[in-house]
Amino acid sequence: MDTERPRLDRPLFEVVLVEPEIPNNTGNIGRTCVAAGCRLHLVHPLGFDISEKACRRAGLDYWPRLDLREHASWNSCAMTMPPQRAWLFTTKSERSLYEAPLRRGDFLIFGKETRGLPPETIAAYPGRGLRLPMLPEERSLNLATVVCAAVYEGLRQCAARGELSIDERGEIRL
Repeated sequence: MDTERPRLDRPLFEVVLVEPEIPNNTGNIGRTCVAAGCRLHLVHPLGFDISEKACRRAGLDYWPRLDLREHASWNSCAMTMPPQRAWLFTTKSERSLYEAPLRRGDFLIFGKETRGLPPETIAAYPGRGLRLPMLPEERSLNLATVVCAAVYEGLRQCAARGELSIDERGEIRL
């Protein structure tokens, strides 16, 4: 596995996966977090093993560079975040991702692949639900796709405000 690279003092975004079920999605999301300077929070129970041996077997050579936090439950995770910095992604929201003022350090929260976030979790954060635009007849998008779209929309917004830059090679500069 690759050697660890120093982590950012302050991650660009805090990506939270609540009870993820599909290891490939979480692996893809982990890679997005490494590439975009985000911290990944995994809320247990997980639907797969993330031991060092399992990650090595899956070929996740970037996993040691991932800024990862694990939480025993949603309640223990929720205690670590200010509610005004939380954005919950759900198909049940009427508000588009593009209407939200994403800021560095915000928590981008995503539910499990089969059921999304529980209604009581969404209700606990009124006005903080977001969705990606899609055709009305479509049910949902892949979790890794939504996370990637949200993170990169956040990066675009931060760059537009001058909080970071993206150089001519497409590299993020803080």
